[in-house]
Amino acid sequence: MRRALGVVAALVLLGGVGYALIDHNGPDTKTVTVTGLIGSEKRAFFENDEVKAELAKQGLLVRADSTGSWTMSDQAAKTPGLDFAFPASAAPAREIQRIWKLQDSPLVPFYSPLVIVAHPSVAEVLQDNKLAELDPVSGVWTFRMDEYVNALKGGRRWEGLSGADKHPELSGQLFVTTTDPESSSSGAMYLALLSYVANNHQVVSDDAGVAAVKDVLHTANALQGIQKSSSDEPFRDFGAGIGNPLIFAYESQAATLALQNKPTGDMVVLYPDTTVYSDHTLVAHTDSGRKLADVLQNDEVLRNLEARFGLRPQAKPEAFANLMREKKPTFAPDLTAARIKQATLPSLDNLQKLTAAAKGTK
Repeated sequence: MRRALGVVAALVLLGGVGYALIDHNGPDTKTVTVTGLIGSEKRAFFENDEVKAELAKQGLLVRADSTGSWTMSDQAAKTPGLDFAFPASAAPAREIQRIWKLQDSPLVPFYSPLVIVAHPSVAEVLQDNKLAELDPVSGVWTFRMDEYVNALKGGRRWEGLSGADKHPELSGQLFVTTTDPESSSSGAMYLALLSYVANNHQVVSDDAGVAAVKDVLHTANALQGIQKSSSDEPFRDFGAGIGNPLIFAYESQAATLALQNKPTGDMVVLYPDTTVYSDHTLVAHTDSGRKLADVLQNDEVLRNLEARFGLRPQAKPEAFANLMREKKPTFAPDLTAARIKQATLPSLDNLQKLTAAAKGTK
């Protein structure tokens, strides 16, 4: 898999899209150009005119190449003069820290939990079969991960679930659709989550742990067939009524639709009772990179803009909750209050081994 990731990284270097995030200030305003790498899921945020204007007020002009989070460490190693790297999770950030020989802890300005989207009829069937639960007070749905892992191990089928006979579209083995874990952050984090739950809620940290969970990971991956490389694709398919009834997605994808008043149909957001967070982790290589991390975390205007993109600001998570209060589908305003636990992500090396096990190449 390392070789596969290296090939992808090389393709990104040769054919990736670079762009400048520029706000033209008056000639008296001193700005510092900050150059780096960002996960492609943050491109729309950094291209937003209000974001660019606020960064310019802070004296920052950001130039960034967008690339996949899981190939970012390769690109960081090969590209001189970078001020920062900003992947979508902690595992590639740790690898970039190692490559750059940094000791200070990187900042996580904002994050987004991974969720499962479904239609109400599907959520109700899951609830009737102890695979999901609806809080009658908050309206927040949760998805029971231990029961789901048992369903994967036992080959549980929709036809065997109580109430599924009323929905002829529910057929075949029960599984969640994800992106390709070799190229997509959300797909890799799904494997990290499954491995954590299947490993008695312990992070997989060695080859013995990989061996213990490889069968369930292979089942979960093989059921999906050909996987998409971008999280946007299965999410769009769901909106069009195409494909599997359970889709693994970023909370921010559903939240952004609601915040932009775009149709969400009858979408239900289910929070895995143990989930993983997409911790957007900024690794600062220089003082300019550290300043960018600081303003993204502490500038009030930028925090509010982050929330408008469906992200939960680390220093002010209530900004997200306040915006989503009247929106549909229902979102969890407070993840702790909703009793949603966070799984620990494995190291990048072990995650690569887990991916190989899921793909049947190890």
